[in-house]
Amino acid sequence: MSNEILYILLPDYAAHEVVYLSQAIASDEYALKEKPKYVNKVVAPTLEPVKSIGGFRTLPDYSFETLPDDYAALVLIGGFGWSTPMAEQVVPIVKKAIEKGKIIGAICNGASFMAKHGFLNAARHTGNGLEQLKLWGSDNYTNSDGYVHTQAVSDKGIVTANGSATLEFAKELLLLIENDTPERISMYYQFNKQGFCNLFPDL
Repeated sequence: MSNEILYILLPDYAAHEVVYLSQAIASDEYALKEKPKYVNKVVAPTLEPVKSIGGFRTLPDYSFETLPDDYAALVLIGGFGWSTPMAEQVVPIVKKAIEKGKIIGAICNGASFMAKHGFLNAARHTGNGLEQLKLWGSDNYTNSDGYVHTQAVSDKGIVTANGSATLEFAKELLLLIENDTPERISMYYQFNKQGFCNLFPDL
């Protein structure tokens, strides 16, 4: 199995939603990892730079036509591009990932896109509220009973989260791919959730 984590970024993607996950993959609390277990790779519609909602431009490693068949996980980063026709090009990519039993993460509008195409009908999940999932999913979304109103949900190899759950999303995916021990992943989560001064008030 390839050790690449593939992040799908569409134009006007939400850059903050990728930060905690990609950082934990590539570095520890001291420096960049010399031998990371996984490697971050960006996938976009083409090899042209893709712009975030904040105006940053990211150079993709792969286009939709050149992404590899083998990888460790597929991550759909939210943003405004998921409501555009361009997002339909991602449908066969996700379908193949599910058929191959790949780990999939979808946050914010990425989760809504999953609902739109029926990809959440067999798993417990969350997203930007049940009403948005119903609105996007229409008749293709048949698993409203599987919706859990919480920050992030991991079930059957699929991690979903709402747009404010960047850190919870990262934690659930890091646990699923076994990026580190559960104890160290929990420590990473708590450090960023509570903050340095709350965890170490006497320093």
